Amino acid sequence: MKEYVSQQHQILRPVEQIFMAISNFENLTPALKDRVEEWQATERTCSFKAKGFTVRLLMDEKVENKHIKIIGDQGGVPIDFAFWIQLHKVSDCDTRMRLVLHVELNMMMKMMIGGKLQKGLDQVAEQLANAMNGIVPQGMPADFKF
Repeated sequence: MKEYVSQQHQILRPVEQIFMAISNFENLTPALKDRVEEWQATERTCSFKAKGFTVRLLMDEKVENKHIKIIGDQGGVPIDFAFWIQLHKVSDCDTRMRLVLHVELNMMMKMMIGGKLQKGLDQVAEQLANAMNGIVPQGMPADFKF
């Protein structure tokens, strides 16, 4: 498995508040319901359509205020992967976050999309940190908040 690690980002909020927001897929509904097709979410699972196929995700592991591990659920993703959101408390209102993706790719796929995966992971980490810091990501509704 190949590992991709995002840059670390500072979020000026308590780790407990961040964990509570990101440890429930239902909290993403306001941001995603109009941006993806057929968005459905429960606390631990979500599904949506992307490029014509259904993606199903599961929060497989949660360690309070430390990390969340997300995997494909019920054959909902055609590749083997695990995605972590890692949190580190620096002080009461200073949390560091990074994203880690472990994905099984053959050599050709690594060469074709490896750089794009890294760039995408960095962008997602930055947008998530900005949203947590109260900066509304471009293209999101002005009232979007975590």
